[in-house]
Amino acid sequence: MKVQPRNADGFCRNPTAGIVAVLVYGPDTGLVRERGQALSRAIVSDLQDPFRVSDLKAEQISGDGARLNDEMAAIAMTGGRRLVRVRDADESVTVAFQALLKQPPSGDTLCVVEAGDLGKSSKLRALFESDDKAAAIACYVEEEGELAVTIGRILGEHKLTIDTDARDWLAANLVGDRAVARGEVDKLAIYMMGASRVTLEDVRTVIGDSAALDMDEPALAAADGDIASIDRALGRLFAEGTSPVPILRSAQRHFQRLQMAVYHTTRGQTAQQAVKALRPPVFFKMENQMTNQVRRWNLPNLALALDRLMDAEADCKRTNMPDETLCARAFFQVAQLARRSGG
Repeated sequence: MKVQPRNADGFCRNPTAGIVAVLVYGPDTGLVRERGQALSRAIVSDLQDPFRVSDLKAEQISGDGARLNDEMAAIAMTGGRRLVRVRDADESVTVAFQALLKQPPSGDTLCVVEAGDLGKSSKLRALFESDDKAAAIACYVEEEGELAVTIGRILGEHKLTIDTDARDWLAANLVGDRAVARGEVDKLAIYMMGASRVTLEDVRTVIGDSAALDMDEPALAAADGDIASIDRALGRLFAEGTSPVPILRSAQRHFQRLQMAVYHTTRGQTAQQAVKALRPPVFFKMENQMTNQVRRWNLPNLALALDRLMDAEADCKRTNMPDETLCARAFFQVAQLARRSGG
């Protein structure tokens, strides 16, 4: 069965009875991990319990479906439901799960499978979506509006309210990876302990120098025409396991904001005034850099840059070329446009 996005978090807290295996997949690796954890803890509170939890790697079952079946059939010596976790799954485990779902062993063990971005042609995804003993949960990158709601909910769990401008600034700067966002918001909640309301000043104090803003670096470098900095920033993000899609979306947001600011300069505002007027506000340490970018770019070249970035995101989803290559190529093309704009 296919779990609808609006039902995903509720399903993770309370999986439907009769489900043998759940596939959690998508480009937002942080959200995949978070939902995989939530599903797992719904079955076993202590995920280090060796009697009730079995961790398998994809390669352990890709050539040996019997291993998966044996783990699913095992009985916990201490009682209670058992959990089998499969990390970094890919198409190679499809046959093992076809055998499992065709004739699942008796008992109430649940298998939680975590995977990366699986396209519509994925056989593994199709299997979990079509079988009534399995479930598939997609984890796509949250839009800013969705993340803003999530931020409000997480802070509410800490008995905190947040001002609208502070929430929107957080959402704009943390969008792309749910795990990073949750970590930063939890850090903010600890900083605010004893208070009841979070302001924009509080947010900038706590999050301003955070590694969570690293996602902005390739976009800023591209808008400056700085190819060497693009290469370093992308290399670091890819090494950390960040998916190219949220990186491209972060860049699209930056260039859309540049487009808005440049438009306002054509209506009489100075570059500095146009940047100051953007909402959510630009992080103060980036204001000078973005002001210079507004002076560099024009509207026709910004439209071309956005086309390159959106085409790259679409190609990541529909072609067989390596996503990281497609992403890097788009950023280098945008940097060339920046050099032409500044030339």
